[in-house]
Amino acid sequence: MSEPKHVVVIGAGPGGYPAAFYAADLGLRVTLIDPEENPGGTCLFRGCIPSKALLHVSSLLHEAREAQHWGVKLGEPQVDLDRLREWKDEVVENLTAGTGGLGKKRGVTHLRGMAQFTSSNSVDVDLVEGGKERVDFDYAILATGSRSVMIPGVPEGAEDRIWDSTKALELERVPRSLLVIGGGVIGLELGSVYSALGSQVSVVEMLPGLIPGADRDLVRVLEGTLKDRFKEILVKTKVAGMRKVRGGIEATLQAEDGSERVERYDRVLVSVGRRPNSENLGIENTHAQVDARGFVRVNQRMATSDPTLYAIGDLVGQPMLAHKATAEAKVAVEAILGQKGAAFDPACIPAVVYTDPEVAWCGLTETEAKEQQRNVKVVRFPWQASGRALAMARPDGMTKLIIDIETERVLGMGVVGKGAGELIAEGALAVEMAALASDLARTIHPHPTVSETVMEAAEVFYGHATHFFTPRKRK
Repeated sequence: MSEPKHVVVIGAGPGGYPAAFYAADLGLRVTLIDPEENPGGTCLFRGCIPSKALLHVSSLLHEAREAQHWGVKLGEPQVDLDRLREWKDEVVENLTAGTGGLGKKRGVTHLRGMAQFTSSNSVDVDLVEGGKERVDFDYAILATGSRSVMIPGVPEGAEDRIWDSTKALELERVPRSLLVIGGGVIGLELGSVYSALGSQVSVVEMLPGLIPGADRDLVRVLEGTLKDRFKEILVKTKVAGMRKVRGGIEATLQAEDGSERVERYDRVLVSVGRRPNSENLGIENTHAQVDARGFVRVNQRMATSDPTLYAIGDLVGQPMLAHKATAEAKVAVEAILGQKGAAFDPACIPAVVYTDPEVAWCGLTETEAKEQQRNVKVVRFPWQASGRALAMARPDGMTKLIIDIETERVLGMGVVGKGAGELIAEGALAVEMAALASDLARTIHPHPTVSETVMEAAEVFYGHATHFFTPRKRK
C-alpha cells in the first residue's frame, strides 16, 4: 500500500487550518506551518472573534442605556476595562485551544515557524524555538492571509497613537477622542466599540458613502444610528496630513471641494484596507505567479501555475472574508485528490457588517442590478411591521429581496437590523439553490421571529404580504 501524499499547509487561519483538517480527514499526511501555538490566524487571534466579542459588549451597553425607555432603570453601565480585556482574551484562548486539540486528534503535524519555498517541493522553516527545518512535500497550500494597510505620512514617534485594527483590539485604553480613517467594515465595527466604551468617534471616508459594496438603502439605516452615536461622519473627505502634538495627533481634514480644517484627536485608527502576505515566501523559487497587487494567481480549482502549489483566502483576492477562505480550502484539498468536480464557483458569498444594527447582503445587489440593467423587482419588508422586532424595541431594520421578474428566481438579498448576519444565510441558501420567491413565501417561518420578514418580503413580490399592504394595480 503506497504512503499517502504529503500536503504542507502554510498559514493556520480560517483558510489554512480547515484545509489541513479536511486533508487529514480524507487520508492525506499533513504538516501545518504557522508561528502561533494553536491554529486560528488573524481571524481568531486578532480579527473576527475578538472584535465580535467586543461588539457584543458594545450592543449590551447600548441596550442598558436604552432600557429606561422600557421601564427598566439600570443606571449608567460601569466598564472594567481590565476584566473586559481578559474576557476577550479568554474567548480567543478557548477557541484556539479547541482548534489545537482538533489538529492533534487528526494527526496533523504542527510546525511553529515561518516557511519559505526553496523549490516547488520543499520549504525551509525558521522555527519559533530556533533553528531551521527542511520539509519536503508532494503538494502545498498557501494560506498566509493579509495584513492591514497603513497610510503613508505617519508622523515619526507617533506610532503609539496611530493604530491599525490589531492595535485597537488590544484594548489598552479608551481614548477621549478617536479618528477613524476609513468608513468600511473594520472602521465602523471598531468605531462602534470605542463609541460604546466612551470615546468621541469621528469617521473620515474618501468615497461618497460608507460601506462601499452595500446598497445605499441598507447603509442609510445604519448611518442614522451611527450619526447619533458618533461625534461626526465625514464622507468625500480625506486626511491630508497628520502631525504629532502634545497629547495627541493633529489631523488636516480635506473635503472634496478642497476646503480644509484641522482637528486634534487622542488616537487615530487607520482602516483603509488590507494587502496580501505574499512577500518573503520564496514564491519566486516556484512556478507560481503573483500579480502586481501581490495576489497569488489561481484558477477555479485554487491551483497556481505550479502543479504542486495551491493558494486560498485573502492571498488570492477579494472578497477578503474568512468564510470564503474556508470554502476555498475544501476546493483546494479536493483538487489535490483529483476530484473532477472540485471548483470554487459559488453563486454568492454573503457579507456582514457586525455593527448595531448589522448590515448583510448576498448575491446580486440592487446597485449591481441597475448597473447591469437586469430585469428585476426589488421588494422590501420594513421591520416596523415585524412583531418580534417591535417586541425587541428594534424596528430599525429592513429585509429586501432582488427577484428576477421573468423567472421569479431570488437573485439577491439584503438585510439591515439586529441579527442581520444570522438571517442572511437563508438568502445565501436561496440564491445558491436557485430558489423562487414562491419557495420563500410558502416556507412556514416560526412566529414571532424576525426571520418571518424574509417570508413576508417574498410575499410582497406577489402583492399579498399579511403585515404589509401593497395597493393592487388597476388593470
